[in-house]
Amino acid sequence: MKIMNAEFIISAVRPDQYPDDALPEFALAGRSNVGKSSLINRMINRKNLARTSSQPGKTQQLNYYRVNDSVYLVDFPGYGYAKVSKVQRQQFGTMIETFLSDREPLRMVLLIVDIRHAPSKDDILMYDWLKHYEIPVCVVTTKADKVPKSQWPKQVKMIKQELSFHPEDRHVLFSSETGLGREELWDLINEVIEQTNEEAEETEEVSIE
Repeated sequence: MKIMNAEFIISAVRPDQYPDDALPEFALAGRSNVGKSSLINRMINRKNLARTSSQPGKTQQLNYYRVNDSVYLVDFPGYGYAKVSKVQRQQFGTMIETFLSDREPLRMVLLIVDIRHAPSKDDILMYDWLKHYEIPVCVVTTKADKVPKSQWPKQVKMIKQELSFHPEDRHVLFSSETGLGREELWDLINEVIEQTNEEAEETEEVSIE
């Protein structure tokens, strides 16, 4: 996908701060330091638009990035970082749950998992929560460049087993370093947007009849 423009819009903590232009939104969820910001930068071919940090737990808001004036990538706070206070974790949890439950423009959650490791308890809880509330999800196994290519199938199989991965869900193998999976992920995002638009048009036609 050709990126014409990409910009950081807002770090939001309350629903009244979320953009109101109704563009489709794709949220990135994952544990602290799993590489969500690096993935965003690779997706938009910019080095530092999404700020990366060696300090886990730094993202504490919902960071909105608008791409080509047509879609938002929404970076969630990382979960599972021990040095974040219990009160902060509860605040993050409430903010994310409210967003996932009520956010009308949300089209899919990209669950980011490090291919080198088994999913954490928080990863499994997030996946189960998304499935329970029937929120579309794609599991993105990132940092593929850190593992020999011959090990990819084994690691992906292990991660899917640990998550109790549903066969109807999508999976993308990704590397922010090499760009592996970038076009596949953009194709998926565009596919979901097109499908949603078609469903909306069909609903509108039925209501008119």
